[in-house]
Amino acid sequence: MKPLERAEAEEYASWFKALADATRIQIVSLLARQREPMTVGEIVAAVSIGQSTVSHHLKILAEVRFVLVEHRGTSSLYRINEACVSCFPTAADVVMGNPVPATPACE
Repeated sequence: MKPLERAEAEEYASWFKALADATRIQIVSLLARQREPMTVGEIVAAVSIGQSTVSHHLKILAEVRFVLVEHRGTSSLYRINEACVSCFPTAADVVMGNPVPATPACE
């Protein structure tokens, strides 16, 4: 059996790295359970962490597409990217060499 292609391994590594922080896990969990877009202020109130810290974590989550940003006027609304979150368990199986059905790429 050969290893994962480098590009695929790098993509999965970026996902694991993005989720290697308790605050980012809290934010992803909050947005996934909320099922509706939230402002930074709403997220700050829910996780009890400062605005600049939450904004930093949202930027990291958006870079790997776990979180999508929608700009409305001067506000930014954040929501979970359902496609990416559903890909994540499959990514763990692929990395571990477990057979998985083909899934679309995270977009």
